[in-house]
Amino acid sequence: MKPAPFAYHRATSIEDAIAQLNDDETIARPLAGGQSLVPMLNLRLAPVQKLVDLGRIETLRRVDEQAGRIAYGALLPHAAFEDGRVPDGSNGLMSFIGGQIAYRAVRTRGTIGGALALADPAADWLTTVIALDGQVVLVGPRGRRSLAAADFVTGPYMTALDQAELLESVVIPRRAKTERWGHYKVTRKTGEYADSMAIALFDPDARKARIVVGAVNGAPIVLTKTALEIGEGANEERLQAAIGQELAESDRAFSPAKLKLHVTAALRAIRKAGLS
Repeated sequence: MKPAPFAYHRATSIEDAIAQLNDDETIARPLAGGQSLVPMLNLRLAPVQKLVDLGRIETLRRVDEQAGRIAYGALLPHAAFEDGRVPDGSNGLMSFIGGQIAYRAVRTRGTIGGALALADPAADWLTTVIALDGQVVLVGPRGRRSLAAADFVTGPYMTALDQAELLESVVIPRRAKTERWGHYKVTRKTGEYADSMAIALFDPDARKARIVVGAVNGAPIVLTKTALEIGEGANEERLQAAIGQELAESDRAFSPAKLKLHVTAALRAIRKAGLS
C-alpha cells in the first residue's frame, strides 16, 4: 500500500515546527527518523494530513553535558549511542541498548526521541530511560516543561505530549561509578520488539537498586518493593516471590505464562547485575 496524500513541511526551527503542528483544522504529525511512522503511513494506520519534518533542526541533535546529568537531543540516532559518539553517564548501559535496537540500518535513522514519543511498550529506550530515572523535556506553544520519564508514558502508544508539543531532549542523571547493571530481553528473533525486557541497576556501596520490567502492555513497571528486597540482601527465592507479587498487583492483566516470562526476565537481569 501507499500512504494517503498529505502535505509536507520541512521545519527550520523548533518554533517553526510548533507553529506548523499547532493547527486545529489539520491532523499534523512530526517526523523524526521515520522508522515507525513511515511504515504506519504506508499501511494507513496513522491518519495524517500534514507531516512536519524535524530533520533539519540541528538544536534537536545537541548534547548538553553537565556535572550531574547529560541532556541528549531528541533527534540523536540510536547509532550515536551504539558507536559512543555521545558522552555516557550510564556506565555503558545506553551504548549497549543503542546496539540492541532492530538492525543497523534502522539504528542509523531511528532516534531516541522518536522511539520515546511513539511509546511502543516493547521499545528498548522506554524501559531504559525509566530505569535510569531519566526525564524528558517537552516544548510547545506554552513553553517548556520537564517530566519524569515514568510519568511521560500514560499507556500503550500514549504519552503526556499535548497538541503541538515536541519532545526536545532526554535528560539522564549520571549514575554512580560503582553501580552495576543487568539487562535481559526476550525476543523471538534478533531485531524484533521484545516479548519481555528487564533492566536491573544495583549500587553495592549505597545498597540501592532499581528494577524495571518492560513490554508489559503499557508503561514499563518499576518494581520498588523488589528493589528494597535487593537492598536488604534477599536471596533469589525471595526476589522471585517479590517480583511475581508486584507484577500481579499491577493494573495489567497478565496470563500465567506472561507473568512467568516477565518474572524470569527480571530475575535474569538481576543475575546479570551480579545480584544473585
